Amino acid sequence: MTPAQPLGLPAPLDGSIPQESTIGAEHRTFSLYVHVPFCSIRCGYCDFNTYAVDDFGNGVGLDSYAQDAIAELDFSARVLRDNGVPARKLHTVFFGGGTPTKLPARDLVRILQHAIDLFGLEDNAEVTTEANPDSVTAEDLQVLADGGFTRVSFGMQSAVPEVLEVLDRTHTPANVPKVVQWAKDAGLQVSVDLIYGTPGETLEQWVQSIKSAISYRPDHISAYSLIVEDGTKLAVQIKRGQYELPDDDLMADMYTEAEKLLSSAGYRWYEVSNFSTSPQTQSTHNYAYWKNQDWWGIGPGAHSHINGTRWWNVKHPVAYSGRIRNNQSPAAAREILEPSTRDFENIMLMLRTVEGVSTSYLQEIHGEALEPKLQWLVLQELIDSTELANGRVVLTFKGRLLGDAVTRELLPETE
Repeated sequence: MTPAQPLGLPAPLDGSIPQESTIGAEHRTFSLYVHVPFCSIRCGYCDFNTYAVDDFGNGVGLDSYAQDAIAELDFSARVLRDNGVPARKLHTVFFGGGTPTKLPARDLVRILQHAIDLFGLEDNAEVTTEANPDSVTAEDLQVLADGGFTRVSFGMQSAVPEVLEVLDRTHTPANVPKVVQWAKDAGLQVSVDLIYGTPGETLEQWVQSIKSAISYRPDHISAYSLIVEDGTKLAVQIKRGQYELPDDDLMADMYTEAEKLLSSAGYRWYEVSNFSTSPQTQSTHNYAYWKNQDWWGIGPGAHSHINGTRWWNVKHPVAYSGRIRNNQSPAAAREILEPSTRDFENIMLMLRTVEGVSTSYLQEIHGEALEPKLQWLVLQELIDSTELANGRVVLTFKGRLLGDAVTRELLPETE
């Protein structure tokens, strides 16, 4: 069961954007997200808008998805043009899901090429697709690389079969090194995603997964803590007592081991959960989100953001297709962010990165109250004193472990 969408303001069927949100667009990057909602099965921990169905009837499903996505691309280009948003080339493109590679590779390329025809693509732009280790062949990856993709992100999650079973993952660990090598052979950058904190997972099992991921030598490794969302199968299993979540001490030990092993292997953190071999292999697309740049989200349930106006598409593929095929905006609702909300999000997101947050920005929010806060955080060894002297608030390793507390200290006051 997918969660209910957030409430918001009515979204106009013509897709129009408030004029104030178009101001200064030439100074912001513009990215594209394409949500492919199809999966072979729905994993027990997943709360994304995904469906283990290929055909919903009435001509809606896997076979028709590429054409619907292309139709929304045309709609987006028209809306941006008609609302006076200056033309910008795509800064990044990201295909997520679901499992994007449930679509034929040539369909993914067809969507990408149509987007490039409409908007253009910045030089050396990052173009990524997510994939499951059992959802691609070497030929698929070569088609993607030849068609303009530069990067693939594999959902490895764990190297331990028992952990994968709890997560309802269908691939076997032996698939991962094969697909990583296939992607490298095709000339693609490679990222692998890991999850720690699965019920029943031991510290030793987590270390095994990290060491395995490192041994494949991807360019990028993500290490996310498992968050169990209400309404998921796993949440129900935990509530019934079938599984028990790990305690905070074990979670901290798991993150500490990840930091130690990854840094020893040449991976450097650039966001609390993300590690790369160099600045060139960081996720540029994620940075567009963290910096609240502009992006358009294509597909059922996808979210978009244009300078403080955020909207989200209807979730069900049938409802989405119906809107698109009637030349109507698929947006279910939208919100226009207040300045205080934007400050809140800017601090919360950027504080998680190695860039941190500028003290001048925080000074505008906190005024004279800022300095005592910063000095207390330095004394607690939660922020880097050297970076602070250079005008930036950056988390120390201890600060990353206690990031929520640091964030609360620096967030703007709310009434």
